[in-house]
Amino acid sequence: MIVGATLLWPGEAHAQQTTLPFVERDTNWGLVSNLMMGVGVASVTLMPRIYYASPDATVGWKARWHISSLAPVMSMVGLTLLADGPLRNAIKAPRPDCTVDMTTAQLPGSGCESFGMLSTQSFASWGAFGGGLGIFLVDTLKYSNGEFHGGAFVGNVAVPFAAAIMTSVGRGLDGSGVAHESPEQIIGGVVPGMLLGGVLGLAYSFLQEPNCGYGDTLFCW
Repeated sequence: MIVGATLLWPGEAHAQQTTLPFVERDTNWGLVSNLMMGVGVASVTLMPRIYYASPDATVGWKARWHISSLAPVMSMVGLTLLADGPLRNAIKAPRPDCTVDMTTAQLPGSGCESFGMLSTQSFASWGAFGGGLGIFLVDTLKYSNGEFHGGAFVGNVAVPFAAAIMTSVGRGLDGSGVAHESPEQIIGGVVPGMLLGGVLGLAYSFLQEPNCGYGDTLFCW
């Protein structure tokens, strides 16, 4: 019996060492954060360039959709993927209630499948807000001579801003489970996302005028 117990003991100890706890996340707020991220990004991506036509053309408000807007959009997508993959894995900041070992194990459904820094949702949503704000400012101050358009403000600034706030709030709340990310991880996504999105929005809108430059079509190629 002593020999048998001795043989069984290492196996039991090994099993205890390899068993990792599971963390129950707040799925409701997780869903809200993902939906709000999509709303903010879609609002800026689908919003046309609205500007007040100069006197040498037909005076009045004009709206144009530019295929060239895919340039800043895809650039932001690339930066988001960079933040979600290589940067996260390099920083190795575990989510709340997780450890580096638990995250490295990547057990499906464990709640610790990935690291939390930088917050991808916050990075993308605040990047959309920064981009929309940059476009709105340039279109208003440069191409519309300071004329304010409520629709452009709502689509490029108000909706993305509200969606970005709800996205970050959703990542940090723990109403029915542990929060998806810590405040530091959320802020780590907010600041660079907004700055990089703003730079892309400003650069794009300065380089691409809102009017097509030919005809009176709604879509500029």
